[in-house]
Amino acid sequence: MAEELAYALITPYSLLKSRTGGILSRLLATDLEFEAARMMVPSDEFVDRYKELLDRQSIPSPVREALLDYCDAYLRPNNRLGISNRVLLLLFRGENAVQTLNNTVGPISRVARGDTVRGTYGDFVLERDGRVHYFEPACLICTDPTAMADHLRLIAEFADRDGGIVTHAVKLPPETQAETTLVILKPDNFRRGSARPGNIVDMFARTGLFIVGAKVLRLTVAQAEEFYGPLRELFTHRLRANVARRAGEFLRQAFTFDIPAEAIEKIGDILKTYNAEHEFNRIVEYMTGRNPAKLTSPGERYLPGQQKCLALLYYGERAIEKIRDRLGTTNPREAKAGSVRSVYGDDLMRNAAHASDSVASAERERRIIGLWEDKPPCDVRLAIEKHLAAIGAPANQ
Repeated sequence: MAEELAYALITPYSLLKSRTGGILSRLLATDLEFEAARMMVPSDEFVDRYKELLDRQSIPSPVREALLDYCDAYLRPNNRLGISNRVLLLLFRGENAVQTLNNTVGPISRVARGDTVRGTYGDFVLERDGRVHYFEPACLICTDPTAMADHLRLIAEFADRDGGIVTHAVKLPPETQAETTLVILKPDNFRRGSARPGNIVDMFARTGLFIVGAKVLRLTVAQAEEFYGPLRELFTHRLRANVARRAGEFLRQAFTFDIPAEAIEKIGDILKTYNAEHEFNRIVEYMTGRNPAKLTSPGERYLPGQQKCLALLYYGERAIEKIRDRLGTTNPREAKAGSVRSVYGDDLMRNAAHASDSVASAERERRIIGLWEDKPPCDVRLAIEKHLAAIGAPANQ
């Protein structure tokens, strides 16, 4: 069976109520490939055309009317509820992707079932006379494989202009000293279909901050080297004593004569740079799947990585401090109980997530990974255009 590309839009109300992590837990715990992610603030033009696509599908009443009304009530910039119309767009790739997402998200039904996204996080409440009393779908998806190309084509058209870093869509009190910080969920979270990334996002939701940016990363070696560059110097000096100690232990076992401490110290000075480079390369390999010391050509440094991460931007008052407090210390064994790293971290490198430690660091890191400013074409648009070309569907109609 040919691979399909399918999407899910986590709705504005789900984001507002911090249900994002729970929904992600369900969507990522499948065998589909998590292809791309992007925050969007739908324009009126996008909503009008999205409603047209929904209206073409064979959706029974009163679900059809509820969906069309929901687009007006929640998706428009000046919606009648007066809430931010941020949505989180997710792309998934794989065999039978449309049906897999359909099964995971679940039907729009008045029968409450907790085994689907909508059964847990959505509502469809009817009056006795059949009128819709309350409707929240949690996710918007396309359930018809024959209509998916049209939906994807629309998303690709608007992904750049309506999507990206959406800080402007969050209204804070005028006196708020807001910050934007970067969080990266590390590769261990994505080695297989798992609820773990969503669980981590749910833990960060307790900060009360707003997600204003999202991107699936496949870091190049060049990006990872620049991103973690400050660690090179840190490793050289901080690990020197450990290098000298280990070298001394080995040499004293290998030789029968006494080796003076000053000789061991000199050996530590000689080896500290080599050790620091080794440890640095381990981190780069962990984040990219490629060891810089084993590359066979300069061009390999710029190839997309073999590992996947999810970058998120969080926005709000004291965002740096709040996220790092929820994340926990670098060493999971020392992180406070209930923090992300205490629950999901394994060691100093495999410690679940990265978070910027200052406003300056956040800016530097965001520039490296492409989440500082929006430059078209975005990865969502490129992924959709590549898929449409592969299935022989025109990118524009």
